[in-house]
Amino acid sequence: MTDAAASDVTQAPDDDRVEATTGDRVEAPATELQARPVLVVDYGAQYAQLIARRVREANVYSEVVPHTASVEEILSRHPAAVILSGGPASVYEEGAPSLDARLLEAGVPVFGMCYGFQSMVNALGGTVARTGLGEYGATPADISPEGSVLFHGQPAQQSVWMSHGDSATEAPEGVRVTASTAGAPVAAFEDEQRRLYGVQWHPEVVHSTFGQRVLENFLLRGAGLAADWTAAHVVDELVDTIREQVGSSRVLCALSGGVDSSVAAALVQRAVGDQLTCVFVDHGLLRAGEAEQVEKDFVAATGVDLVVVDARERFLAALEGVSDPEEKRKVIGREFIRVFEQAARDVVGSRGDDEHPVEFLVQGTLYPDVVESGGGTGAANIKSHHNVGGLPDDLQFRLVEPLRSLFKDEVRQVGLELGVPEAIVWRQPFPGPGLGIRIVGAVTAERLAVLRAADAIAREELTAAGLDRDIWQCPVVLLADVRSVGVQGDGRTYGHPVVLRPVSSEDAMTADWSRVPYDVLAKISTRITNEVPEVNRVVLDVTSKPPGTIEWE
Repeated sequence: MTDAAASDVTQAPDDDRVEATTGDRVEAPATELQARPVLVVDYGAQYAQLIARRVREANVYSEVVPHTASVEEILSRHPAAVILSGGPASVYEEGAPSLDARLLEAGVPVFGMCYGFQSMVNALGGTVARTGLGEYGATPADISPEGSVLFHGQPAQQSVWMSHGDSATEAPEGVRVTASTAGAPVAAFEDEQRRLYGVQWHPEVVHSTFGQRVLENFLLRGAGLAADWTAAHVVDELVDTIREQVGSSRVLCALSGGVDSSVAAALVQRAVGDQLTCVFVDHGLLRAGEAEQVEKDFVAATGVDLVVVDARERFLAALEGVSDPEEKRKVIGREFIRVFEQAARDVVGSRGDDEHPVEFLVQGTLYPDVVESGGGTGAANIKSHHNVGGLPDDLQFRLVEPLRSLFKDEVRQVGLELGVPEAIVWRQPFPGPGLGIRIVGAVTAERLAVLRAADAIAREELTAAGLDRDIWQCPVVLLADVRSVGVQGDGRTYGHPVVLRPVSSEDAMTADWSRVPYDVLAKISTRITNEVPEVNRVVLDVTSKPPGTIEWE
């Protein structure tokens, strides 16, 4: 369903692991989009999520499961195919993740990559050893494409992206070796009868020249799957799921005006119509013009029933003196829910229908939100997203999270399929906690006004330069507890710095800083320091993710 264009973010070797996905992976999302998914078994790969994305780019649905899942648990999901990811361990080391050979005997098509490939070799009776000829980065491979499933239609020599110290030195009995490199005599094998396939390299990264084609050949030719997971298909399945979950109950949607909540609202509206009421909370942490955009653009395009709640004073009071970023997120998440609970009572009271209370709350939670909030056995909690880890324990609603299985670019395609205006679909991401987590330090009305003004200038200039589609987003961060000496009007100033954080990404799981033209940066800096008196310094964040997250808090 996603664009075929691959990420331009450089992939690193498996032993440099991504912070947000350390350990066991996220369990299967609550909303099951397809009865027979392709399951990506994560052996600790840096980019197991990337493999799942590449499968989806082939219009086949996929999910990630931890390597600790038993064969019985995996087969209970009725997978259409299984992909074994890379990982930093050695298959012969004590305590290394192991592959139960029963999975290879279950009749399910299996494709191993890097460590997953070596685990298949080991389980099938081949030999994996440390030869002293490790390979890292771009590596020339000799391919045997004739009669091959994986390499059908590809050249006999191609560049692949390696990251291994161990090598398969002896192939298992009954398999055909279809590739070799200088450091890996058995670099790929195929067993068409048992539908078992593997490669030593990483086909999921763009540096493997024919990587996506290899993966698609496995899915479509080896596993015999249909490339039918499209935006239209996803919409139909999600609408049916929502109807089944909600029934005749009333539903509130936490509408922020961003793409996630807007698409979630459009999906639920298609599913249950006037059972939905959207609630837009003006918490005072919004960017300039945001409330007006929601009331005008989204309502005009969809005709939804919208309730606007002015909770600016309430949120400021709750955030008074709170500087810790995790605590800020939790405070904002708690206040959101309390506002919605009151809105639910108001909706019921205004309609005079106590027989159909509001039972459900719709949220635009995405798969990366779940991952970063530690959503799954062993997943690291990087930060609590207000709509995942920040929800109070005594939540009075049952959640409807139709986008929980999707990445951001997939959400955009679903939005376009639903007819959500492009101005909303392509809007740059903005966190639910708003400017509250873009102020490093306590949140006050004065600091919000400073940040709001600086943010508006940055957005105006990026739009004027035609860069809105070229960058993922550009958070502007106010270092409220930091001051620096400056000179303005021939006098000494002691003002705040603001940070520009332009990033490029596909799904927010990984990101690189955007190379914004210097003249645009200069114009933004000049305008901010001229027009926002409290700011006397503008700095640029040139950190990728990892190691830094996109938002500072």
